[in-house]
Amino acid sequence: MAWLNGVPKPDPDSARGKSQAAQPTMTRLEDAKRRKITPPMPPNPAPHIVDRLVEMGITEAAGMGAVALSWREIVAWQEGTWVRLAPWEARLIRDLSKAYLAESRIADSENCPAPWHSGPTRQAIETEQARLEAVLG
Repeated sequence: MAWLNGVPKPDPDSARGKSQAAQPTMTRLEDAKRRKITPPMPPNPAPHIVDRLVEMGITEAAGMGAVALSWREIVAWQEGTWVRLAPWEARLIRDLSKAYLAESRIADSENCPAPWHSGPTRQAIETEQARLEAVLG
């Protein structure tokens, strides 16, 4: 989710990165929706855990930016919703919040691959090679 919500920016040391006109303003998810593309997503064997994480807010606001969900926030959510999480669920939700935050910090690089991406497929390599040969002749 953090990768999809990232706004990919070019390397600041490159010519594109120094150009104000080249600075993107939309997230990867917004761009995919604009182009009517359904972004590929990894399998989710526990959607209820992710739903609870999203309901809690994924991260918290702090003085200098976002931080991972605190235990206090997780307990407050449990008290407010009357849903009692098992200890392993609470730890997993906190770990997912930390992972989201870490990924969101690196996802702003335009060269950052999707975290669930296992590398280029043979078909993708052949397609890119054919496009390159068409351009170069």
